[in-house]
Amino acid sequence: MTGVPPSLGSRGQGWVVLQFVLLGLALGVGLLDLSGWPVAAQGGLRYLGVLVMSAGVVLAVYAVLGLGSSLTALPAPVADGRLRSTGVYAVVRHPIYSSLLLLVLGWALATSPWVLLVLLLLAVELDLKRRVEEDFLERTYEEYPAYRARVPWAFVPWVH
Repeated sequence: MTGVPPSLGSRGQGWVVLQFVLLGLALGVGLLDLSGWPVAAQGGLRYLGVLVMSAGVVLAVYAVLGLGSSLTALPAPVADGRLRSTGVYAVVRHPIYSSLLLLVLGWALATSPWVLLVLLLLAVELDLKRRVEEDFLERTYEEYPAYRARVPWAFVPWVH
């Protein structure tokens, strides 16, 4: 796989640390109450934000359950894991990352537009982490290239 970022650790540990730093930053920025949303829109945006976060939670539950014993936060797969390609993994290759993006988007809508800046950083970080993870997956599972061809969307269906 070409254009793979550095793994930041033997199993990609640095990407996990950066991911959690950005999630913490999103939480903190939202809690600061910077009052960036217009007052007239705040109620509706909070409602929409809760709906989007709820969708993120549901997706995360299905994605985690779909991985079962293969679940790891690290880009490198677990030693005795197997490639999952059914359920939500038949729609997008990284539904847990999709759920994180939905959660942070919902949080931004419910709290502050400043969280959208953190969401942008998180989206870039998760895409870089995805590339590292897919490099590990291609080296671990011979069927991964066929799966990737069958499911071309990383985070959002019909969005490359």
